[in-house]
Amino acid sequence: MNKKLLFATIVSALGSFLFGFDTAVISGTTKFISQHFQLTDASLGMTVSIALWGTVLGSIAVGKPGDIFGRRAILSVCGILYFFSAIGCALSEGWYMLLLSRFLGGLAIGAASVMAPMYIAEIAPGRLRGRLVAVAQFNIVFGILVAFFSNYLLVDTGVNNWRWMFGVMTIPAAIFFLLLFLVPESPRWLVKKNLVDKARDVLQKVGATNVESELSDIVNSLKEEAGQGITKLFQKKYNFAIMCAVLLAVFNQLSGINVIMYYAPMIFEKAGASTNSAMLQAVAVGVTNMLFTIIAMFFIDKFGRKTLLLIGAVGMCLSLAGAAFHYYDESLFGSAGVVIFIVGFIAFFAFSQGAVIWVFLAEIFPNKIRSKGQSLGSFTHWIMNAIIGLVFPLALTNFGGGNVFMFFAVMMIPFFFFVWKMMPETKGKSLEELEKIIVTEV
Repeated sequence: MNKKLLFATIVSALGSFLFGFDTAVISGTTKFISQHFQLTDASLGMTVSIALWGTVLGSIAVGKPGDIFGRRAILSVCGILYFFSAIGCALSEGWYMLLLSRFLGGLAIGAASVMAPMYIAEIAPGRLRGRLVAVAQFNIVFGILVAFFSNYLLVDTGVNNWRWMFGVMTIPAAIFFLLLFLVPESPRWLVKKNLVDKARDVLQKVGATNVESELSDIVNSLKEEAGQGITKLFQKKYNFAIMCAVLLAVFNQLSGINVIMYYAPMIFEKAGASTNSAMLQAVAVGVTNMLFTIIAMFFIDKFGRKTLLLIGAVGMCLSLAGAAFHYYDESLFGSAGVVIFIVGFIAFFAFSQGAVIWVFLAEIFPNKIRSKGQSLGSFTHWIMNAIIGLVFPLALTNFGGGNVFMFFAVMMIPFFFFVWKMMPETKGKSLEELEKIIVTEV
């Protein structure tokens, strides 16, 4: 593989690493910021979810600036936001300062979740695109693991341990920002700005095998997208594709995955673990998440999207139900019961929904509306994420862990039937074949 292409991919994927890190770092701080700021369940939920509302805004607002200023410039802004978010959280003297800093981090997450994979997809030659975009997806789960491990290492640093947990992100954020000066701009964006010679030069530097052919493909793609605003998405012939994308995004969050990512140590402590043990158990969650994401990458094209999702639905349902029964009666499975079931849930999630959702969203929509369709799916995903992150502490206190986890378990039953009866299999089909299957002509 071309060294400049590999370097550009790794640098841009650092944005996804920071996305994962910033998503998970809050989990280790919840106990300590609750004590420091005297947070109620409602204000803790707001502290966690405020970043997610920033993510919603960042993900839907980033498209236009990305087209005006370029992918690399927006990723640089993300690096700045990550840096000041980490500094602000670490130095917060009041709750509102913490909220504002978390919101800035959320804006960066939302923008990076769109721009990092977009930049990689646009700079990579067609033969390597899928593999290199997967680097961004892998870096998200790697960032989550590093956040859990960092929290575990810093938990014994004293009363200000939560400040160090937040502040450590300044290091990768600064590295990310500085390295972006060494990577080229997206050739697709350069063509869009009529800088064809510069685009040609970039394609040559990253090892495109047929530069003129790549340029021609970019030009044709831009022509096809011209005039395809958001209103073009909501046509009757696209209803089935929209339904599949939205329902998959909704069920992704109704699995409870981000409850685990945001509140894992709290969940383990409420199940009887000490603070240090809870932090270490969260590391086990991160390791499992990364391991089974890697495994899924090898099987997604062999077994198909539906098979992975069906296996995952059954496994997640049983794991979540097991966690619920542990809360109902701890003597059923012993003190390690909740850890075993939650780690099992993470394994099934990473093997199925975690690996499939972004691939499926990229496949389900025709070329001319793909970016708008993916944005809709991402928007649904983040809105559900924010709502669940907001209400979980209240639900855990008022309804108990057993009922909360049983709710998530039950939600996997309609998800199973949605996948089995309605969702199309996209494995091994060209985008043109899928369009004939999915798009209903009026």
